[in-house]
Amino acid sequence: MRQFKLPQISEETYPPFTGFPEEGIRFLQRLKRNNRREWFQQHKEEYERVVKLPMQSLIVALQPRMATFAPEFEVNPSKSLFRIYRDVRFSPDKTPYKTHVAAHFVVSGKPKGMSGLGYYLHIEPGECYIGGGLYIPDPDQLKLIRRAIATKWEEFLSIVHDEEFEELFLPLELESTKRVPRGYSDDHPAAEWLKLKQFSIGVTSPHTLSFSPAFVDYVVRVFQAATPWTHFLLKALD
Repeated sequence: MRQFKLPQISEETYPPFTGFPEEGIRFLQRLKRNNRREWFQQHKEEYERVVKLPMQSLIVALQPRMATFAPEFEVNPSKSLFRIYRDVRFSPDKTPYKTHVAAHFVVSGKPKGMSGLGYYLHIEPGECYIGGGLYIPDPDQLKLIRRAIATKWEEFLSIVHDEEFEELFLPLELESTKRVPRGYSDDHPAAEWLKLKQFSIGVTSPHTLSFSPAFVDYVVRVFQAATPWTHFLLKALD
């Protein structure tokens, strides 16, 4: 698989990441109370300055670090960032804006979102979440992942029983079936893992952690710890 080429980034466009600003959290809190198009349009410049731009600067800071352990994944301030606008077409909640800021790092050319494989990061009032994997695989993806776990179970179990993996990510609170899926034995060494219907792992921390420039180091640590899991899934789907 080809390595993603880092784009040329200007510090005039994206200043160095010095921490996500407290003003950004306060803006998201106010947006939650005023989640209307009229209010957002009046405060859009503030959103761009205290929420969007700092998150883009964080993405830029992650680029060279992630290139060392996840070179296949695109880390791009213009492409990796999720839009603030919610898709309300199929939701009973018609509020138009997200009250968090998020980025998803996927293989170049692959879609972001619930069935997209990669690394994920979001910041919102109260918490930040950092993780990797695949949130809700589609049926074909699920079949491929289960097949990989069943046939490469020794490799898979070595990943989930790694000391740092256990420290950061276990226990997993993911949706699973009550029984081992049809076609697999109840006494398979990875039987409990074959029941999984979701494959996202992550860490939730207070949002105040993001206020420091050292937040980049923490994100990198979590992403690196999630890399064997994420790469196992990537190979299963490739």
